[in-house]
Amino acid sequence: MSNRDSAVIAEAPRDISFGNDDFERIRRLIRERAGIALNDSKRQMAYSRLSRRVRATGTGSFANYLDRLERDGGDEWQEFINALTTNLTSFFREQHHFPVLLEFARNHMKANGKPPRLWCSAASTGEEPYSIAMTLDEAGCGNARMIASDIDTNVLAQAARGVYKSESTQSLDANRLRRYFMRGTAANSGLVRVRPELRKMIEFRQVNLLDASWNLGDAFDVIFCRNVMIYFDKPTQHSILEKFARVLRPGGLLFAGHSENFSDFHGPFVLRGKTVYERR
Repeated sequence: MSNRDSAVIAEAPRDISFGNDDFERIRRLIRERAGIALNDSKRQMAYSRLSRRVRATGTGSFANYLDRLERDGGDEWQEFINALTTNLTSFFREQHHFPVLLEFARNHMKANGKPPRLWCSAASTGEEPYSIAMTLDEAGCGNARMIASDIDTNVLAQAARGVYKSESTQSLDANRLRRYFMRGTAANSGLVRVRPELRKMIEFRQVNLLDASWNLGDAFDVIFCRNVMIYFDKPTQHSILEKFARVLRPGGLLFAGHSENFSDFHGPFVLRGKTVYERR
């Protein structure tokens, strides 16, 4: 889940009336549609982001905008969801997971003669799935194929382009930069593009984790779902974990975020490392 500037959000002017009823209605709708639980601290964020949609649609007020949303829906539902999702990511974020993935992929390749099947379920702007793809390639699984999904169509489009500001790759060593990225020149100076051979390893799809069925094909050997569950309440978390268990092969790994703990979920997962769970 693009990282908005919190300082800008805090200073956003209230030129459109925004009452408790508006916020409570927004909270209900985003929870129903995306499972996201907005607490009171997100009130200003909701105003700042959705006031842009009020202006863009010419509805004039939050009440009118939400009326139209519930009445007509259509493509505006996706704009509503995109506005309220948060995308904070970077290359090789939570670096301790990638040596675990590297070893798992190598062992899987030796045992099965083929690379593991992976799903990155919160792709955001692409840094995480490309980090996974680099790790797979370094594990000798350059022919691997993975699905990378997100609920936000805007960030998925950016991820599929695979173009980033050079400063976003500063954490990468020179070998990875040379091997997996192309530097922009002239008008594209200051930008880098993911090399096609890395890009072809990933299929980007829109997926809502609340959907009853994900229709993602065969079972996975690895699922990344990091720093997403914190936006859901416990019943929603448990429901998603149960669905993950159904699409993850026994012995497969689920990678969670640093602030996520599923010890209260007495299901088919056992903790195997720092926020790494194995399917029993």
